[in-house]
Amino acid sequence: MKNNKPDYKHNIQRALLGKKLAPDYLDFHLVLGRNYDFVNQKDSARYYYNYVIDKNPKYQEAFLYLINLDLEEKKYADGVATANKAIELYPDDKTFRLKRIAFYSLQNDTANEAKYLKSIKAKFPNDPEIQQLLFELYSTVNMDRVGMYYNYTSISRDGIGPWHLASADYLRQRLWGSLIGRVSYAKRYSSNQVMASGLQFEVESYLYAKNNNYSYLDAAYSKDDAFPEWRLGYSYFHNFNHGWEADLGIRYIKSQDNSDIKSLNVGLGKYFGSYWINLRSFIQDEGPSFTFTSRYYYKTKFDYVTLIAGYGTSPDDRTRSAEYEARMTLKSFRISAGFNKLIKSHYIAGILITANEQEYTPNKYQTELDFAFLLQYKF
Repeated sequence: MKNNKPDYKHNIQRALLGKKLAPDYLDFHLVLGRNYDFVNQKDSARYYYNYVIDKNPKYQEAFLYLINLDLEEKKYADGVATANKAIELYPDDKTFRLKRIAFYSLQNDTANEAKYLKSIKAKFPNDPEIQQLLFELYSTVNMDRVGMYYNYTSISRDGIGPWHLASADYLRQRLWGSLIGRVSYAKRYSSNQVMASGLQFEVESYLYAKNNNYSYLDAAYSKDDAFPEWRLGYSYFHNFNHGWEADLGIRYIKSQDNSDIKSLNVGLGKYFGSYWINLRSFIQDEGPSFTFTSRYYYKTKFDYVTLIAGYGTSPDDRTRSAEYEARMTLKSFRISAGFNKLIKSHYIAGILITANEQEYTPNKYQTELDFAFLLQYKF
């Protein structure tokens, strides 16, 4: 029986001979790039694709093969640069414009994805594929969610705890960013008596800007002793090439007795394919705190498992925000594990379990266990 499977190695040998006999005949170089690609010698394939483009950019196939290689190897910055060059040479070719959009989509850069989808739609107004991509983007980004959150904290020290924290929130997300309204209720026990309870009202927002920048803002107010009177926060984020992200911001907490605390936050994160890691530090005169977060996204952006480790108390910890001033100078070692899952396209469920070894007086510790549950409905 005849074997019709291509012999890529034989093709490479023949193309190498052809290149030697006719070094200026670029088809041999393109054949070499393609066959090296097939045998998974990606560096050699990339070399020959670039060689053909440098010698004669009219080879449209070389651009397409190189862009597909960048997509496969997740070299997003290189791929966008190659796509831009191809679009300059072939402005009426829809394929290269769609490839550029694919790079932004894979990075969850919805601002640039929307920008270039609008641009390509203006050039190809009646193209059904482009209309479908726009519909899918807006269906993904333009969403509303309503949710509930509950956290139960047990404390190992006699007569302390348990603590309860429950909240309800509504999120509105659009291309410009997101806006969240939240109402929280806390009740804390000590020696079977209510030590503190009350409500907190909060507004949180992410605002997207141009050039891979966005801002985070948060403001929370309460008149009850279960929360600080004010908790304010701002962070500026910038996305660099190759999946890097950095943030710089400030936090402000004013307690019910009118004392206040300001801290600086510095963070650095990185995407590795489906993995995301982040290290964030909060710095104040009383000493720093650190939080290391890792996530693995296994399907959508709502489906992930997470591991978190930290030292010191963070001003972003809503469960312990009322005690932030007292805990700043005390040691704390914590670790968390959890997951989120999208169920039947509309429901988002999550659980996070945290063990916190908390110093409550010098060299004396209590163990705090948090069990947090999340349920949201996505419209």
